[in-house]
Amino acid sequence: MIKGTTGLTALALADIYMKLPYPDVGRKGQPTVKHRFVPIAAVVAIRLKEDEESTATVEEGEDSQATYKGAYLIISNRHDAPKEALAVYGKRWRIEVFFRTAKQELGFESCHSTSEAHQHAHLELIFTTETLLAYALWQLNKEKTSEESCTHGEMVRGLFHTRCQVRRRNHQGSERIYVDFDIEALRFATLISAYWPLQLLITWWPVYSSIDSHKYQLIS
Repeated sequence: MIKGTTGLTALALADIYMKLPYPDVGRKGQPTVKHRFVPIAAVVAIRLKEDEESTATVEEGEDSQATYKGAYLIISNRHDAPKEALAVYGKRWRIEVFFRTAKQELGFESCHSTSEAHQHAHLELIFTTETLLAYALWQLNKEKTSEESCTHGEMVRGLFHTRCQVRRRNHQGSERIYVDFDIEALRFATLISAYWPLQLLITWWPVYSSIDSHKYQLIS
């Protein structure tokens, strides 16, 4: 049994053979195709859903119905290296997990622009968001047990789907802006406090223009 950190649990099956074709020469010297059983590496892998809890109950003495939803069979001609075959698939699996979370939780399909530049910018923002989420997950879960840890979906709902209120008031003659978060943000209070900027300054910046060697006007 092999259990990875990407929600993937796998089991290598021994002594598995597959009937495969191979070129050969017939009795009259003509090329032909024959079949033979060859050993292969077979690995059964299944994804563990992080945000779903099992609600099915099985009565004592009753056999539970087998389900194979989310299970995959990985085969390779390297019958002597099933772990390496799983490692290669694990790299691909992380890419599939990223696109799954990007579609379900990060609004990957919410970009309806026909501009290629806009589509690339949207994808880059999602990559940046996922990078920040991965770092925040590591910071939040590094000293917690599996039961106390926060999942990717909980992190998205807690940080991005949190209601907040912005208000402005005067305090001792100076104007201040207050940002009040929903109570859900208390779960991430330590993380927010660690990376919240010490000063928030909103001001105008100077605009400079110049002409480069190709006679293009540059604005910065």
